[in-house]
Amino acid sequence: MPRFRAKPSSFIAPATVALVTALLIAIPFERSNGDTSGVISFLVSFLTFVAIYAIFTLGLNVQWGYSGVFNFGVLGFFMLGAYTAAIVTKEPASGSFTDYIGGFGGDLNLLPWLSSEQWLPHLVGLAAAAGVAGLVALLLSVTALRLRDDYLAIATIGVAEVLRRVVIEETWLVNGTRGLTGIPRPLGGLVGSTDYKYLLLAICGGFLVLTYFLIERAIRSPWGRVLMALREDEMATEASGKNVFAFKMQSFVMGAAIMGAGGAIYAYASSSLTPEVFTHFFATFLFWAMLILGGSGNNRGAIVGAYVLWGFWTITLQFQSYDLPDLLQTRMPYIRELVLGGLIVAVLLLRPAGLLPQRRQVSIWVERQLRRRPAAPAGSPTEGASSNR
Repeated sequence: MPRFRAKPSSFIAPATVALVTALLIAIPFERSNGDTSGVISFLVSFLTFVAIYAIFTLGLNVQWGYSGVFNFGVLGFFMLGAYTAAIVTKEPASGSFTDYIGGFGGDLNLLPWLSSEQWLPHLVGLAAAAGVAGLVALLLSVTALRLRDDYLAIATIGVAEVLRRVVIEETWLVNGTRGLTGIPRPLGGLVGSTDYKYLLLAICGGFLVLTYFLIERAIRSPWGRVLMALREDEMATEASGKNVFAFKMQSFVMGAAIMGAGGAIYAYASSSLTPEVFTHFFATFLFWAMLILGGSGNNRGAIVGAYVLWGFWTITLQFQSYDLPDLLQTRMPYIRELVLGGLIVAVLLLRPAGLLPQRRQVSIWVERQLRRRPAAPAGSPTEGASSNR
């Protein structure tokens, strides 16, 4: 019986995750003088936002990792989803310093049972966020997807910047630079404020698992195999009779809808939104870095990339609490961005496929049939015939 031998490269991802996890636990534990409850609270908050950012990375993976659609305007769909969910779930605007459209939260309590006011408006806001982001992606794809990769990147980042300026300048829309505060949290009235962070982690983690499962099912279907063929060779895919533009549009809209839903979850978790949050570095570049680091074309890699990179980002923030020399203390934000860029370059040079490269697979049906097929006994004619082929 052949002995299983693991390749040294297979230990890179587990070792990286273990190192980041150890630092995430050790540094807060040391800085809090062994306060276990504080460390747990910190880790719960960290994992909550990792789950949220992993949703964006999965949406980008649908577009770029599987279809090759170069979307550099993640910020736009992130912002559309977050603000849409906020204005749907909030009460109508009141006061001289608050002005925004919508405010349907009080009208969405349509079920007189199961405390629907605690979750139904948020489900409606989530669906509206995904729908608005998907609709804008559909309208944008009619013209933008006919461009080459570099021009498509310019077009998407331009549209994202236009949307950001509209949010800032049109104060009647979503309160301009003052932002939106007091966004209701799902199931917020069912548990105490001290325990809500655990419920929020469960909500964000559950939505991440659901998103991952749905994308996996879609990618391992015939539709997903067309997307991967499209990424490898558009001309060959078109020659096989597939409508290349239609499939690119579908992947672009699907990825944008996932990003819009992620924006809604971010708004619920943060409970407030300001335009300063939506920068191209944070709301676009970091998600691309997460996907590159984790491994494009692999949904597990997208999640691992979000965990590792946001862990690295959080660890560098923890370093600022130490008594560092003034030269480092004042320049730590720039050093962090420099090291992040160097990390991405190192990954591209040494491990271009990421921590978890794409797995070669056929389909769910074929894999299920192979598992059900009984193994031929040793020395049987079937085994001999198969070995002579």
